Amino acid sequence: MFHMKHNMKTQNVGHIGEELASMFLMKHGFKIIERNYRKKWGELDIVAEKDGVLHFVEVKAISNPNFRPEDAVRAWKKERMARAVRTYFLDRKIADDRDFQIDIAAVFLDFDRKKARIRMLENVNL
Repeated sequence: MFHMKHNMKTQNVGHIGEELASMFLMKHGFKIIERNYRKKWGELDIVAEKDGVLHFVEVKAISNPNFRPEDAVRAWKKERMARAVRTYFLDRKIADDRDFQIDIAAVFLDFDRKKARIRMLENVNL
């Protein structure tokens, strides 16, 4: 559980989610390599590394407790993410045999109590 600052409700929910997800990952031993890698055909919210494995993390932040953030990662989003991962490997000259996985950081924001809860869904299939 993370505590949010007082002014966070006025900020962009997606940006808040990415900030909290980055802090969560670092707290759990991940090194943040890059954030907001964008191409016309897709984007990667967070690129992190842990134990030699690259993690491409899609952040889904929501304030509705009845909504499952992972349900927002539809087929077209998965395809755009897969294309962005392939491009990232080329752009950054990363070897094709490098271990990687796609994760989803589901960030539940409770603005009334100024708290957030994060659930990681690791190694989702694209």
